Amino acid sequence: MEELKPIISAGNLTCESLAGQVAVVTGGGDGIGFEASRALAWLGASVIIAEINKQTGRTAAQRICEEMGDGTAVFIQTDVGEERSVASMAKLVDKAFGKVDIILNNATIAPLGGVTERPIKDWDASYRVNLRGPVLLAQAFIPGMKQRGYGVFVCVSSTGDKFMGAYESFKTAQVHLAATLDGELEGSGVITFSIGPGLVPDTPGASAGIKLAAPLYGVTPDEFTQLSKEHILSVEAAGAGFAAAIALAQKFQGQEIGSKQALIAAGINLGEGQPSVEVHFPAEQVQGTLDLCRSVRKTLKEQIDGWSQRPVFERQWVKGDFRKNTGLPAEEWLDMMERLEKSLAIGDISGAVGLHVPLGKLAAYYTHLNQMMKGFEKDPGKVEEYSLLVSGWEQEASQLEDLLK
Repeated sequence: MEELKPIISAGNLTCESLAGQVAVVTGGGDGIGFEASRALAWLGASVIIAEINKQTGRTAAQRICEEMGDGTAVFIQTDVGEERSVASMAKLVDKAFGKVDIILNNATIAPLGGVTERPIKDWDASYRVNLRGPVLLAQAFIPGMKQRGYGVFVCVSSTGDKFMGAYESFKTAQVHLAATLDGELEGSGVITFSIGPGLVPDTPGASAGIKLAAPLYGVTPDEFTQLSKEHILSVEAAGAGFAAAIALAQKFQGQEIGSKQALIAAGINLGEGQPSVEVHFPAEQVQGTLDLCRSVRKTLKEQIDGWSQRPVFERQWVKGDFRKNTGLPAEEWLDMMERLEKSLAIGDISGAVGLHVPLGKLAAYYTHLNQMMKGFEKDPGKVEEYSLLVSGWEQEASQLEDLLK
């Protein structure tokens, strides 16, 4: 029987990409954390699985060593929300390896339910793992990274909606933590960014969470999953995306990205075995679609570039509002639009259609911008001018979506 190769091996990264580096993966005992640990080990890193569950932690380290070689992974029981536990883990790692180059803040808990329904103890528990933990990891390891002039510190974000406040509030805070560290660590050689896995329904945590969340939305678990079908990844692909992003950390410094974006940057095909569908456009329609795509991408890029000129707090709010309304970070949108333009430019219409770019959400975001502007701007002339401009953006995004259906 042919041995199955890990997804991380399918792109342009190699087994030497992270050779000699030491990575700590919190919550690495199962799910996405395990697959990220496995992919990091394949890339050449020595992996510390910092996991609170003894059984899953030990089993995960054993499985990785059996596949990747003895010593490639070790388990250290760690409660990321407990300061003494993190300090103890840091001491053990320093004694065994002398340094830590990579921190992946993967550990999480996800209490679901309405803001007023979840007991405050659930909010406290979520804060403890989803925000306090990453801060403790930063305090324990970033000073050493700064001293050595190199390190990668990764926060894990998530895109949620109603009934997820006790979880999403602190995952969103991780995005701000990464952005704050990016500013504080400028010029130090330490890279920080945040990454979201997308929807990964096959992990134990996600599967249980979907069963709880679906009734709150008035849908079945299968219907709930289909609501975000364009963001679905396998567990291995999501974990490989985390590892790829770390290997390509300089490319993503200071950004908020997704696993898909990192996989694409690493040259890993996301076709996932789906059959291609032949689509044929008349030549003039191909050119018109390409021109429209270029215009939509240009508008989006100009907006995103403009955000960098805003004060830091305003910039973070605008980026968060964009992500909330479009479902993806701004950088991932630019990456998608660039791939869409490239496919159209070479006449690969099937490939362009197969990208499934959610242009309807971008159009809805522009409608949202128009509504917000009318609530803030009091000058009728400026309201009319801006409304016409943004309506044009919305119409272009909608037209492009219609052409690609």
